[in-house]
Amino acid sequence: MARVEKNIEVAVPVRTAYNQWSQFEQFPRFTEGVKEVRQLDDRHLHWRAEIGGRDEEWDAEIQEQVPDEKVIWRNTDGRTNAGMVKFDQLGPDRTRVHLEMSYEPEGMVENIGDALGVVSRRVEGDLERFKDYIESRGNESGGWRGEIGNDNAPDGHTSGSMPA
Repeated sequence: MARVEKNIEVAVPVRTAYNQWSQFEQFPRFTEGVKEVRQLDDRHLHWRAEIGGRDEEWDAEIQEQVPDEKVIWRNTDGRTNAGMVKFDQLGPDRTRVHLEMSYEPEGMVENIGDALGVVSRRVEGDLERFKDYIESRGNESGGWRGEIGNDNAPDGHTSGSMPA
């Protein structure tokens, strides 16, 4: 399993950064290779993207979502992937976006690309495009303020850790 971890600071309030990130159907506007994201319900998403030169589709489930704090997800079919994005308020108009992703490269081309840091650079570019997108807008295109808890936590509290 491969893993990438990146941070970026954006010049917007934490609420604005989180609200925009929660607009999953807007991801094709700033995420390289993502062609479409359909939000099926509060917890489930269908992704369509070009990965390693091939069109791929998969479903993902949001495991945990806390407004202005974090979103944790994992795939439920298709290509193995999971991740977490956290939002840290650095000031009234400054937010750190911290993204962690784990994924399973498939085939020789993807394994070579992973070894050369292609995915890491792509994620870094996606975060830069997110920064440009939200800062140029000045406000979010919408926002979902609901909360999804981690049903797997034994005490009912959210764990804050990325799924394996």
